[in-house]
Amino acid sequence: MLYFWSILAYLSLLILVGALRSGKVESGEDFIVAGRSLSAPVLVGTLLATWIGSGSLFGGAGLAYEKGWPALWFDAGVWVAIVALYFLAGRARALALFTVPDILELRYNRWARALGALVTVVAYTAIVSYQFRAGGLVLQFVAGVPLERGIALTAAFVIGYTVLAGMLSVAYTDVVNGIVMLAGFVLALPLLWFHAGGWEGLHAALPPERFQVFGELHPLQALGYSFSTLLLLLGEAGMYQRFFSARDERTARVAVLGWVGSTIFIESLIVALAVAASALFAGIEPEKAILYVVRDGLPLWAGCICLAAVVAVIVSTADSFLLVPATSLMRDVYQRFIDPQVGRKRFLLYSRLAVVVLGLVAWAQVRYFERVLEMAIYAYTMYGTGLTPALMAAFLWKRATAAGGVGSIAAGMTVTAAWEIAGHPWGVPTVYPALTASLTCLVGLSLLTRSQATGKSLDELIEENRQRSQS
Repeated sequence: MLYFWSILAYLSLLILVGALRSGKVESGEDFIVAGRSLSAPVLVGTLLATWIGSGSLFGGAGLAYEKGWPALWFDAGVWVAIVALYFLAGRARALALFTVPDILELRYNRWARALGALVTVVAYTAIVSYQFRAGGLVLQFVAGVPLERGIALTAAFVIGYTVLAGMLSVAYTDVVNGIVMLAGFVLALPLLWFHAGGWEGLHAALPPERFQVFGELHPLQALGYSFSTLLLLLGEAGMYQRFFSARDERTARVAVLGWVGSTIFIESLIVALAVAASALFAGIEPEKAILYVVRDGLPLWAGCICLAAVVAVIVSTADSFLLVPATSLMRDVYQRFIDPQVGRKRFLLYSRLAVVVLGLVAWAQVRYFERVLEMAIYAYTMYGTGLTPALMAAFLWKRATAAGGVGSIAAGMTVTAAWEIAGHPWGVPTVYPALTASLTCLVGLSLLTRSQATGKSLDELIEENRQRSQS
C-alpha cells in the first residue's frame, strides 16, 4: 500500500507545479509554445522527460530482459538522431512557428500540411495509448488496481493535467520528472547490481549471447529497431515544438547538448536494470522487468523512489505526446482550414477541448495491441516513414517539390498501415518497405516535377519572408 501512496504523493506534486504555472496561460501561444520563453535547463529537462517514456521503460526494458545488451540497438537510433538534431534545433527555432505541419506547408503546400497533421494525430494518439497502458500496468502490479481501471485512472489524470496549462506547465513539471528519473535509476542500479552479483554474477546466470553485439537478434531486426526510433526522433513534432518554445536559437542548440548526454545515460541505465532483472527474476513477463526491480529487487525506501521515477517517465511522455496532436488539430486543421480568424480565447478553449477528445481516442486504442513494444514500433514507423523524409528534405534538399513531399507522406503512412494489417509478410519489419516507399515517392516525384521546384532551401524561403516583412 505504501507504493500506492508514493504514486499519489508524486502525482499531487505534479498537480501543484502545474497549477502554479496555469495562471500564466493567457493565449494559444502560451498554451502551445510556452510564450517562447523556455531557458536551456528547462528545455533539457522537458526534452529528456518527453522522450524517455514507456517505450523505453517497458518496450526497451522488455527487449533487454529477453535479449540482453543487444537491446541497446533500440536506443542507438535515438542517439544518432539527437546528434543530428543539434544542427537543426537553432534553424527550427529561427522559424518561430508552432508545429511541424507549419514547416511542411511553408516548404511544400497546404496538402502536405493536412497530411502531416493526419499522420501526427494517428501516430501520437497511439503513443499516448501505450503510456496509458503502462500506467495501468504500474497500478496493477504495485497496488493491485485492476488493469482496465488503472488504465482509465491514468488516462483521466494525464488528460486533466494536460488541459491545465499546456506547454507552460508540461515543460516545468518535466524538469521535476527529469530530476526524479535520474535520481531513481541512478540509485537503483548499484543496489540491484550488487544483488545480482556484479558482472561475474550476470555472466554466470545468463547465456553469452546476451553480452554480444547482436546476440539473438538478427542484424536486420536490430537495425529495424534503430531505424524506427531514428526516423521518429528526426521528425518528432514534440521536440520541434520545444525548439519553437526556446528563448532563442542559441538556447535551442545548447539544450540539445545536455539532452543527448542525459538520454544516453538514462536509457543505458534502464537496459542495465533490465539485464540485471533477467538474472534475478526468471520466467516473468519481460515488459514488467522494471516493475519487478521496484517491488522485489530493492529495499522498500529505494523502491518508492524508483517507483516515482517510473511514474515520472509515463506521465511526462503522455502529457507531451497528447499536447502535440491537439496542437496540430487546432493549428493545422481548424485554424488553417476552418476559422483562420479564430480569437485568442476561443483558440485556447478549443485547444483544451482537443486535448480531451484526443485523450479519449488514445484511451480507446489501448485494446488493439497486447504489448507496449508492438505499439511503440507501429507508432514510431507510422510517423518516422510518413513524415520524417519530407521534413528532412524541407530543410536539406532544394529540389524537393510539393508533389514529392505530399507523395512521400502519403506513401509512408499507407504502407505502414497496410504492412501492419498484413502481419509483416515474409517476416520483414514494417520500417523497410514503408521507408522505401516514402523515399521512392519523395525522390521520384520530385524529379518528375522538377520544373516546380523552388530551387531554394527552407532557410532561404524564411529569409525572403523576413525581408518582405521588414520592407
